[in-house]
Amino acid sequence: MTEILLTHTPQMRRGYYGDRALAELGKLGEVRLHQGDEALGPAALIDAAAGVDIIVSDRMTAAPAAVFEGLPSLKAFLRCAVDIRNVDVAAASRNGVLVTHATPGFAPAVSELAIGFMVDLARGLSRLSSAYRPGMPDDAAMGRQLSGGTAGIIGFGAIGRHLAPILAAMGMDVLISDPYATVEDARFQKVSLEDLLAVSDFVICLAVATEATENLMDAAAFARMRKDAFFINLSRGNLVDEAGLHAALTGNVIAGAAMDVGRAPDQMPSPGLAALPNVIATPHIGGLVPEAIEHQAFDTVGQVAALVAGEVPPHAVNADNWARRISPST
Repeated sequence: MTEILLTHTPQMRRGYYGDRALAELGKLGEVRLHQGDEALGPAALIDAAAGVDIIVSDRMTAAPAAVFEGLPSLKAFLRCAVDIRNVDVAAASRNGVLVTHATPGFAPAVSELAIGFMVDLARGLSRLSSAYRPGMPDDAAMGRQLSGGTAGIIGFGAIGRHLAPILAAMGMDVLISDPYATVEDARFQKVSLEDLLAVSDFVICLAVATEATENLMDAAAFARMRKDAFFINLSRGNLVDEAGLHAALTGNVIAGAAMDVGRAPDQMPSPGLAALPNVIATPHIGGLVPEAIEHQAFDTVGQVAALVAGEVPPHAVNADNWARRISPST
């Protein structure tokens, strides 16, 4: 029978995999569960996965070269997330191990969080709710209407394509900056990043984290924004020069920011930014809804089913180098 290791801690299994997907995974092989409270480091992962055919990995569990070199029976490494930057795909390929990732089923959830951030920033909901208590003075403040405003989306991937029509339907002008995307919808205007920054009421960062986008939003980028504009990051912390953002927020260069990601562990917003009074920060909850979680978990279930059947599963990133196949008798 196929041996499968699910690396999620018990807490992550509840929040990021779910009982239904786990039950279906169990029909495809013998599933080992990680019972520790912390994510597995490389040495612990090698120990835990000794003899297994497939690793189904959470986003926190890194897979450097040593993992693929230290697990001669491993056939495939499946990431229950989109991001595989902490997986050494080249080393996996050298060792004949297949690597896959899940698809972004979180686009609706993250888009909804973006709209929540926009409303909160525009109307001061978090700040006013915290300040308004019985016996405290009425601190009602003039807000801003989203309709009639301009939203600038950096990165026109799955989330951007889901979010843009919603913002347009709300009466916003929608600008898109993405050198690799084609924008055919007449409701949106493709512009340069510099033009987007200069005119947007809300700058929404949704670009993919790559070497090219590292610190894309730096001090110079924030300086191009309007002083009354807001910055929202729902992509990855790597896209933001946090010192530049901190200076922009404390120096009245921009009006405020909201972020669900940052450079703290597990891509959490950095505490130094989260503590600022003109910042809304949430602990990486953008895709934390049952629909999004089950989407990615069931992606891995489908991939395991394909592997057991001797097929190349969907969303494999190095299929040409997959040498360690699962035999029908496994």
